[in-house]
Amino acid sequence: MEAYVPGIDALEDAKRFAGEGDAQPSDDGSQHLANTNGVVPQLQNVVSTVNLGCKLKLNHIALHARNAEYNPKRFAALIMRIRDPKSTALIFATGKMVVTGAKSEEDSRLAARKFARIIQKLGFAAKFAEFKIQNIVASCDVKFPVSLERISFAHASFSSYEPENLPRSYIQNDLP
Repeated sequence: MEAYVPGIDALEDAKRFAGEGDAQPSDDGSQHLANTNGVVPQLQNVVSTVNLGCKLKLNHIALHARNAEYNPKRFAALIMRIRDPKSTALIFATGKMVVTGAKSEEDSRLAARKFARIIQKLGFAAKFAEFKIQNIVASCDVKFPVSLERISFAHASFSSYEPENLPRSYIQNDLP
């Protein structure tokens, strides 16, 4: 019998613990996968992009919109926030927009539509095109210790671990 190797065998344990499940809304409105083993991933952040299809005058938007900040010396995008769904948009003069902070894919789409509508009300011919989810961040308690270093070493072709920068292992998933 082989010895248990934390971190390498943990990947197999996580697969076994994860099980199959359907997305269910949690108390805070975020989505998580329900399963019978107690491992419940919680969505923490959804990042999406949208093309508004027109050039924007960020100074005009900053002066006329609520919860908007624009300092071109610090950053090229205008930063706009809404409360429901709680999210932040980075709006660029090219008409491209990045929405972050939503807790579900649906909330990210809704927030992007609300930001686009605000831009339209300010007199721009903004459209809602090319909406795409770019990244989803989730977390869960897998109920056992995980060695990020060993996982990254054992799966170096699709993972990276740089503890000097962040205490996390990044695993690239090419599946949709």
